[in-house]
Amino acid sequence: MDFPDFKAECVMVNKVYFSCQQRECFEDVFVPLPDSGKYEFIDITFNQGKIIKNTLDITPIPNRPNFSRVRFRIRITFTLRVREICDEKNILAIRGELPEIQKDIIMFMPEARSEFKFKIILETASQILTEPVQEERFFTFAAGTFLIVKAVGRVQLLVPAYGFCPEPADCEEFLPDDVCIDFDDAPFPNFFPPQLEDLEN
Repeated sequence: MDFPDFKAECVMVNKVYFSCQQRECFEDVFVPLPDSGKYEFIDITFNQGKIIKNTLDITPIPNRPNFSRVRFRIRITFTLRVREICDEKNILAIRGELPEIQKDIIMFMPEARSEFKFKIILETASQILTEPVQEERFFTFAAGTFLIVKAVGRVQLLVPAYGFCPEPADCEEFLPDDVCIDFDDAPFPNFFPPQLEDLEN
């Protein structure tokens, strides 16, 4: 097959056959503190959600050809950083996890030879909905998570190609500010005070 100005290439890719989105809201997430000290919230970092091992179950639906029931459980971990109010140098990084998420959804997964396997890929984007506050020996907050679930299969595709990518640009070296550069471009000052006639003009 010919294409104008480019040719076709066969590539192996992970093709997304189906994807869907959902969201989860957690009104009360509790993170235990190691002691009864007073702390203030610094920040929180969420990790990518993962399907818990041995929880994924894919079952074809008899009355819906090419569709399957997909069940799994998701774990999303995070790191909460807090600072002790009485000692600002004492910063704690506390690991925690959101409540476990259970999913039972229908996904398009077309019939294929037995050797062809679909992979279920999960993407998450989590965020706090209320700023974490201390309640006795816990930090509590609300959080929300956006989920994208994909059914992916590795296939060979024919795609138009313009050849290999061009040579990239040179990397930019990090150089600290050189005060001498500004000095070299500065105008030369007057070495002597002005004369009377200069001031009168």
